[in-house]
Amino acid sequence: MTNSPLIPLLPPIDPAAADDLGIPESFVPWPLNAEPDTMIAEPPAPDLFTSLSRVNALGPWGWPDRPVVFISDLHADAESLLRSLVAARVILRTGQGLTDYKLTTFGKSCQIIIGGDCLDKGPSNLDLLDCLAALMQAGPDIVLLAGNHDLRLYLGLQSLTVKRGSLNAHMFVRMGKKVLPLLREVFDRHVDWDREKREMPDEETCLRLMIPGRKWTRTFPKMAARHLNESAVRKEMRRLKKKTEKFADHAREAGMSVRQLYAAALACRDLFVEPAGRYAWFFKSMKAVHQSGSLLFVHAGVDDSMAALISAKGIAHVNRRFRKESRKDPFVFYSGTVANLMRTKYRDVDHPLTERGVEDLHLAGIKMLVHGHVNRHRGQELKTKHGLLHLEADITLDRHSRRSEGLDGIGTGATIIHPDGNIIGISRDYPHAKLFDPHRFLKQHGLT
Repeated sequence: MTNSPLIPLLPPIDPAAADDLGIPESFVPWPLNAEPDTMIAEPPAPDLFTSLSRVNALGPWGWPDRPVVFISDLHADAESLLRSLVAARVILRTGQGLTDYKLTTFGKSCQIIIGGDCLDKGPSNLDLLDCLAALMQAGPDIVLLAGNHDLRLYLGLQSLTVKRGSLNAHMFVRMGKKVLPLLREVFDRHVDWDREKREMPDEETCLRLMIPGRKWTRTFPKMAARHLNESAVRKEMRRLKKKTEKFADHAREAGMSVRQLYAAALACRDLFVEPAGRYAWFFKSMKAVHQSGSLLFVHAGVDDSMAALISAKGIAHVNRRFRKESRKDPFVFYSGTVANLMRTKYRDVDHPLTERGVEDLHLAGIKMLVHGHVNRHRGQELKTKHGLLHLEADITLDRHSRRSEGLDGIGTGATIIHPDGNIIGISRDYPHAKLFDPHRFLKQHGLT
């Protein structure tokens, strides 16, 4: 496999900057079934070849009318976002601050799609959101997709607002300890504890306001059976039992009493859910799906029901349904097919995608899903799932995940889709940018 300069495909980048970011300056044809060390390309897996041949036979691909930059699963790492934008030629940094940059000509002309899961893990949720807000205010066209981590926060905070019942009393504690770093940040920055502790209920009352009571354990299984099968209900009960038992301990591990945690939760609700909240824009801006040409952008995946809805009524209808249903009953929404777009991994417990759903998507002109959710260690990967092409673009950007999974440095990279039909995958964890052109792909692998 030979490599070529990346300059003809993207605006040039300063070699010193590229070296500092650890990103490649050359590209290779998208490797499939390649040995990671030798970089020797082999023919694609038969199912991938079949899927690509099938969509190519349907007719020409549709491409966006301007470049699209897709970055997903930032998980509270603002520095990773900024470095990835530099790698994609969207910005030039002028300093080390969150807003010390200027848009490039390319950055002004492209569309940026943030593929969901902006929250949780670390190092700072609020820094990431402030950085993203500044980017949106700078003027580029930005599409913000909902991820499962983002959605869990919204539904958990919403459960503190709506009337508690059998199907929503557990949604706050269901977030588990992953949300505690955010709540700790909110407590430190937005809670005046010396003033608020005088009005805060005692520990026992605060705990009762956040976790489901004994009655819930009897009523939830009956009510949930309308939305989940028996196995899924049992799994939900086991998960909640464990999280409830550890709830106060996890709060203390985060350096907060139960009273302080409840104060942080209320402040977080005001910041994110209340219309005038500082971060209310985050959930107001979210979409479930976005289509550009033959590509469907989503956080996780799709099922038959959503495929049929997209085919029959279009993307705008799905996004309207997302906004409407996500603001109603938290549990019913999270268990349904719209939220499956943000959480599926095509497991048995997920809403299924079958040949029928793939046909519906093809009828709607969709030939490939571009998504995050499934993190990879060697850059972007091209897969086929149930006969549908998937470009997996979660390249493990956040430092928390990289440390725990043995990856060095700060995650950097992006997926760039050109109007001419080239898809470029850049990652600091792969020695070359990957180039995929579905028109030339079969010929490159000697399969035409």
